[in-house]
Amino acid sequence: MTSSSSPSQDAQDAQNAAQNLPEGLRADALMEEDVAWSHENDGARDGDQLDRSERAALRRVAGLSTELEDVTEVEYRQLRLERVVLVGVWTSGTVYDAENSLAELSALAETAGALVLDGVIQRRDKPDPATYIGSGKAQELRDIVLETGADTVVCDGELSPGQLIHLEDVVKVKVVDRTALILDIFAQHAKSREGKAQVALAQMQYMLPRLRGWGQSLSRQMGGGGSSGGGGMATRGPGETKIETDRRRIREKMAKMRREIAELKTGREIKRQERKRNKVPSVAIAGYTNAGKSSLLNRLTGAGVLVENALFATLDPTVRRAETPSGRLYTLADTVGFVRHLPHHLVEAFRSTMEEVGESDLILHVVDGAHPTPEEQLAAVREVIRDVGATNVPEIVVINKADAADPLVLQRLLRIEKHAIAVSARTGQGIGELLALIDVELPRPQIEIEALVPYTQGALVSRAHAEGEVISEEHLAEGTLLKARVHEELAAELMTFVPAKR
Repeated sequence: MTSSSSPSQDAQDAQNAAQNLPEGLRADALMEEDVAWSHENDGARDGDQLDRSERAALRRVAGLSTELEDVTEVEYRQLRLERVVLVGVWTSGTVYDAENSLAELSALAETAGALVLDGVIQRRDKPDPATYIGSGKAQELRDIVLETGADTVVCDGELSPGQLIHLEDVVKVKVVDRTALILDIFAQHAKSREGKAQVALAQMQYMLPRLRGWGQSLSRQMGGGGSSGGGGMATRGPGETKIETDRRRIREKMAKMRREIAELKTGREIKRQERKRNKVPSVAIAGYTNAGKSSLLNRLTGAGVLVENALFATLDPTVRRAETPSGRLYTLADTVGFVRHLPHHLVEAFRSTMEEVGESDLILHVVDGAHPTPEEQLAAVREVIRDVGATNVPEIVVINKADAADPLVLQRLLRIEKHAIAVSARTGQGIGELLALIDVELPRPQIEIEALVPYTQGALVSRAHAEGEVISEEHLAEGTLLKARVHEELAAELMTFVPAKR
């Protein structure tokens, strides 16, 4: 670069040179254009404002490819995996934040059964309303698709129907957004009748505004008419276009799914009310996807729930009985994992499942201590907890994977989160301390009572152990002298046996 040339001239030269390079080097040349521009203007930068070419650059993100080296494995996976290129628009935060978001999209794509070939991000003030990344960058993305042999483009955001259509028209392959990708993973992992119904409802809500009609399917829309009305022969039809028929059918199916989910919700509410009637406290495990919630449930209860190193491995809530070190019974519920920008269709469809969190007495908020940005995970989960109305439920932040986490990160989280504990569900580190903390935080019965219960009323003593907190127990000739904290209903039954004061 000569000292006499202007920055704009240099940028133009770099761009012209990029056009003459082989396709594989195009993105590198675009990056060099950024570097040339930024070196020329180091003295002209104002704070964190971005230079024009840096804003416009489509930059590759390293380390996302999941291509395999072993030939037999490659041959096997190529039979079943879609080959995808990831693209994100970076509108705020640092480049580190943008690359983390795309790395999470890569993990989502891999979980859905895709082979990630490449990933690019572009700096923009806001996504382009037509093609998400702008028409020029869409053409560059088309070159990357041709170069890598990809058959799908996955965008790190929710695209409007128009953006999907226009971007597909340019890149000439299927375009999928983040919402559709998460819905696909949910569809693969749903096992129960309720889980399948919730996923189907969310998918239909997503598809409804994105239906498209082609050619003759839109031609017969006059409807039947009398001799004076209508458009003559071959125009009288059912009165609906093909796309209108599809939309009506989807709405009918959605109404059916909502009825089905409501029926299943009633069954779960009955079980929940039964637990409340028996005064059994409830604890809900909530947290980011793949933070180790199911592993923690297994460690605390020996439940044997599916544990998999994959996003959204758990979709159906699992409720298990557990016991505190002091012998108090409580229920522990494993819930669906959350993720940044969780599609609102899913939050709505899974609201009945997420009510396990809102109806609990205590939330174990599990966060992956080994994740690059655990604070962002905490914020994303708390946003969904607010959506389901569980802001008043006491919370213990459980920093999982402590055995693999950076000690400095653990210290920082324990300092920021006042009510937090570091554990490892894999090794058992910190589990004893967590159980003791659960014992302290669970709601305690309010009424303290001392009663001499006849041996014929042994069921009341058993209930005091199961539903209350026994302080002392002494076996006398007349019966069991019991001192315990119990709830109102049991206290009323025990009042009959309170010994008279001398």
